Amino acid sequence: YRRETERLLQWAWLIKKVSIRELKRDDMEQFIKFCQNPPTTWINTHKVPRYLENAGQRKPNPDWRPFVVTISKIAHKLGKNPNVEQFALSQGAIQEIFAILSTYFNFLVAEEYLIANPVALIRQKSKFIRRQQQKAPIRRLSLLQWQTVLDVTEELILQDPVKYERTLFILSLLFGMYLRISELAATDRWTPRMNNFTKDSYDQWWFTTVGKGNKERQIAVSDSMLGSLIRWRIFLGLSRLPTPADTSPLLPKLRGRGPLSDTVPIRRLVQECFDRACEKLQCAGK
Repeated sequence: YRRETERLLQWAWLIKKVSIRELKRDDMEQFIKFCQNPPTTWINTHKVPRYLENAGQRKPNPDWRPFVVTISKIAHKLGKNPNVEQFALSQGAIQEIFAILSTYFNFLVAEEYLIANPVALIRQKSKFIRRQQQKAPIRRLSLLQWQTVLDVTEELILQDPVKYERTLFILSLLFGMYLRISELAATDRWTPRMNNFTKDSYDQWWFTTVGKGNKERQIAVSDSMLGSLIRWRIFLGLSRLPTPADTSPLLPKLRGRGPLSDTVPIRRLVQECFDRACEKLQCAGK
């Protein structure tokens, strides 16, 4: 939400030079077209933080840009580098702009800051969003693919158990409970802890998480997931299963104290195991 509203405000103030109170339907169409083809000075080739910490103060990062051009993982492996001239918004990104900004303007209308929602007044959204006749294929792992991911991770554990036992548990959390990577990293609002695993009066284990929109949900824990938890806790030198008083982090840092608080290393670990599994399957002709 922040990214889309931020882009809109910057465009309104810096390009259109008006308040968002003055934006009409035609202005929003201009903004969508701007997002589809922003000036190169608004585009970066890699993500950087908006602010930098300096002597206890947050200062704007001069390298930050509202838009970031990305390339596929395959292209990155082939040694290709992103180029700002290649920036293009996907259909999904355009749909997100419409959905998020419409919600934003509805909020402003409800707060009596605006009279009408200019996004909702756009009659022909099809000018910007193409309708697909065929459903996109659902991407899922087969049992063979998943087992290969586990196998290569077990091989990595033999080389570096401290690093890859945690990776194996992360994979189990993602696959066994359909968690998002963002739900595994600690934030100001939520820190995954051991006592998020709880047992009810019927001896059924549940995991409580806080996901998108700061929404809490409970997930049933399967026997295989419970086995992964037991293995992870034994590796950490803890009891087999957590108690309600166990507030230790679910995914502690490898260096230093406290919980893992960044999704980037989690993504890298998962990607490494997937890449190795892919290579193994290709070598086996599968």
